[in-house]
Amino acid sequence: MSVLASTPNANANTINVLIVDDSLVIRGTIARILKTVPGVHVAATVQNGQAAVDRVKAGGIDVVILDIEMPVMDGLTALPQLLKADPGISVIMASTLTSRNADISLQALSLGAADYVPKPTSATDIFTTEDFRRELSEKVVHLGSRRKKIIIPTTPVQAAPIATVKRGLTKPRVVAVGSSTGGPAALIKLFKALPKSINVPVVVTQHMPPAFTAILAQNLQRDTGWAAKEAADGDVVEPGRILVAPGDYHMLFDKSGTTVKVRLDKGAKENFCRPAVDPMLRSLIAIYGPAILSVILTGMGSDGMNGSKNVVHEGGTVVAQDEASSVVWGMPGAVARAGIAASILPLDRIAAEVESIVGGRAL
Repeated sequence: MSVLASTPNANANTINVLIVDDSLVIRGTIARILKTVPGVHVAATVQNGQAAVDRVKAGGIDVVILDIEMPVMDGLTALPQLLKADPGISVIMASTLTSRNADISLQALSLGAADYVPKPTSATDIFTTEDFRRELSEKVVHLGSRRKKIIIPTTPVQAAPIATVKRGLTKPRVVAVGSSTGGPAALIKLFKALPKSINVPVVVTQHMPPAFTAILAQNLQRDTGWAAKEAADGDVVEPGRILVAPGDYHMLFDKSGTTVKVRLDKGAKENFCRPAVDPMLRSLIAIYGPAILSVILTGMGSDGMNGSKNVVHEGGTVVAQDEASSVVWGMPGAVARAGIAASILPLDRIAAEVESIVGGRAL
């Protein structure tokens, strides 16, 4: 076992990280990135899943960054053993952008991994790619803070007292769902419980890179009974089908006559994301006005809050997932604290709320 730092930091608020990758260079590069993050300590680095299980059993680890393909024991095999050794740890899967790795990463999320990061192909890219450095650092801090019960500073709007507003008076003609960290599992749970008899189109923006969103759509269709696909330019928005925004594109919409179609857009990232929830909601408002139900699920940051504000301003309705059932209460927390949610609910009650709001009748 290659050990970078043999013991966890003794400070109770320090997030102790274990890096697991068969490449010494990549382990060292990720460690150098995390050394620059305040409150984060790289407790150890190891080269395979078995060594990771042994290190977690020794105690003191809060977050594990886990590669997929390794000798002795691969990441998917190691994952359940890591969670058994310490059910309180957060595991972040790290994989390069291939369809196979996307499929494995989503399997890992269903088995209890907290999140994933798309890993650049070389150590140089890992160290120099700003998106990777930011995403890795933010996920380690947010997931580690959850275990340590550290309160991450919030924006002024997030610090406001939580209040709810009345539902919009207009029956929704579209349901728009936004999610990020913890989202894939939350989406499957939501759509398993949500009957297709609501008879309105459903559009989803989940923060994910290319390759991942196609697999997510396939998993939604396989596991929930809904028809689902990764959105393509010109796809018709129609009842009974879920359209998932593709990685690296904002999902926008145009209307011609009575038909609404998808328009993919590579405009600037919003909230550091593409796809992002806010541009999706803005585009829907231009077509549906107040007849929108915005559902904001678990995720880091505040994407979806400004768009949901606009939904409420137009007379639509917003539902947010509650803190207890969220992997990270960033996106739904921002909505809740902004006082724009009609309801703030555990994940297992959101489907019934959506059905109640939409009405379950043909339009």
